[in-house]
Amino acid sequence: MKKAVWTVIGLVAASLAATNAMAAGSIAKGKEKAAVCAGCHGANGQSANPMWPNLAGQSADYIVKQLKDFKSGARKDPLMLGQVMALSDEDMANIAAYFASEAPKQGTASNESLAKNGERLYRGGNAETKVAACMACHGPSGQGIPPHYPAVSGQNAAYNEKQLKAFKDGERTNDGKVMTGIAFSMSLDEIKAVSEYMQGLR
Repeated sequence: MKKAVWTVIGLVAASLAATNAMAAGSIAKGKEKAAVCAGCHGANGQSANPMWPNLAGQSADYIVKQLKDFKSGARKDPLMLGQVMALSDEDMANIAAYFASEAPKQGTASNESLAKNGERLYRGGNAETKVAACMACHGPSGQGIPPHYPAVSGQNAAYNEKQLKAFKDGERTNDGKVMTGIAFSMSLDEIKAVSEYMQGLR
C-alpha cells in the first residue's frame, strides 16, 4: 500500500515537473521562432526603434501574458495581432524563454533634468494627486514583479510614454485597473519625466 502511494506521489511530482518545464519554454526553440520578431524587437530583444519595446531580460511570464492578450484582443495592436495569430501556447512560452534569457539593455536617460523629476515620482509618487510610487510595483531598480508588473529598467522612454498615455486614455486596459488608475491621475509632464527616468534606471 505504501509503495503504491509513493508511486502515485512520484508520478504526480514527475507530471508537475514536466508541466513546469513546458511552461518555462525552450530557449533554443524560442530563438528559432523569434527570428521573425527581430525586425521590430531586435535579434537579441533590444529594439532599434524607440517606439517598440525592448524584450531582452523581460519576465517570461509577462511576455507570455502580453502575447496571449494580443491574440485574444484584450490588448490591441494591429501589427502584433498579425504576428501572434499563428502562435501556439508552446510557441509563446518558447519565445518568452528566449527573450527572458537575453541580457537586458542598460539604457541611459537622454535628459538628466527631466529624469530627476521622474525619479521623484518613481520613488515617492505624488501625494496631492494620489499617484503611487512606481517602485511599489516595478521595484526600486525597475526589475518588476511578474507576471503583472514588468521590468521597466532600460526600457525606451518613447515606448514608456506611449504606453502610459494609452493607460491614461483608456486605450490599454489589459493589465487591470491599477495602471489605468495611476496613469489617469498623472499629468503629461509627469508621464514624460518618469518615462525618461525609467530609460536610465539600472
